[in-house]
Amino acid sequence: MQQVKAVVARTKGEPVSIETINVPDPGPGEAVVKIQACGVCHTDLHYREGGINDDFPFLLGHEAAGIVESVGEGVTEVAPGDFVVLNWRAVCGQCRACRRGEPWYCFDTHNATQKMTLEDGTELSPALGIGAFAEKTLVAAGQCTKVDERARPAAVGLLGCGVMAGLGAAINTGNVGRGRSVAVIGCGGVGVAAIAGSFLAGAGTIIAVDIDDKKLAAATRMGATHTVNSKEEDAVEAIRALTDGNGADVVIDAVGRPETWEQAFYARDLAGTVVLVGVPTPDMKVPEIPLIDVFGRGGSLKSSWYGDCLPSRDFPVLVDLYLQGRLDLDAFVSEEIGLGDVEAAFDKMHGGEVLRSVVVLGE
Repeated sequence: MQQVKAVVARTKGEPVSIETINVPDPGPGEAVVKIQACGVCHTDLHYREGGINDDFPFLLGHEAAGIVESVGEGVTEVAPGDFVVLNWRAVCGQCRACRRGEPWYCFDTHNATQKMTLEDGTELSPALGIGAFAEKTLVAAGQCTKVDERARPAAVGLLGCGVMAGLGAAINTGNVGRGRSVAVIGCGGVGVAAIAGSFLAGAGTIIAVDIDDKKLAAATRMGATHTVNSKEEDAVEAIRALTDGNGADVVIDAVGRPETWEQAFYARDLAGTVVLVGVPTPDMKVPEIPLIDVFGRGGSLKSSWYGDCLPSRDFPVLVDLYLQGRLDLDAFVSEEIGLGDVEAAFDKMHGGEVLRSVVVLGE
């Protein structure tokens, strides 16, 4: 066991604190990773606010890259010294989704068995099974994906959650292809990543929708061909006007609210696809939409889990594209901060001032 510094949310709604935590030596199927960088994601704020569950105290952070320090018995996929991006969906290989050749849907993803604790032995709940606002963390070895060590940790670590969710919503779930029209509703980190993914896939018309002009400007830098401020004009009508009156082939809801999902439903072309990647709260309900509209418009209504990604397949490819200069992951890094700056980063994120603040713990 070793002791390291980490960011902990002890109580619902209260500011986070820097604590000394105990990290066990890795057991069978586990790995200890020295964290180099970890993005500040909205999910971490959800944990602090009790929006995920009440299993306080939480060890926050999950969007990370680092170096494998040690591994437990039976681990073959990574070794000490490997540069890895962490993921929160370590596939089991045995469930019905994995057996039918669709491991990106794995229904039995797993985490480390042992628990990290506070100094007094209180067990911590690591965010999304990772807990990477820490100098070191304990994860299941399957949560580590080896990538090219030349990549910048602060940039490629973002593939661990939000950026992968957005890229995958466009490429994997939405099947965006060359010449297709795409609209993305909500241009935070995930939405802008969906725009970047659509651009990477060769989409023709890429429409960014938001109520914040700063976010729309960021979307333009990442490949949006048109922007719509939905505070000033009707989003559905604007998207139709930009697509010859038809609607977009793919509309991605990166907000996850009933009103934005309804906009996505009516802003798509006939036989088009709606992708929900924004995460709704449990109390939200699907809008009352006439069933004949569901039938008559055809197409697909999809949810995107983590961008329907398979980390072992997708992370190395995307890191290679980054190193080739074809995917600008650096553009998502608004600022680099220390462990003690996470609380302030939550405020900046909530105010729409940043795409991502990234905690950097060393190279």
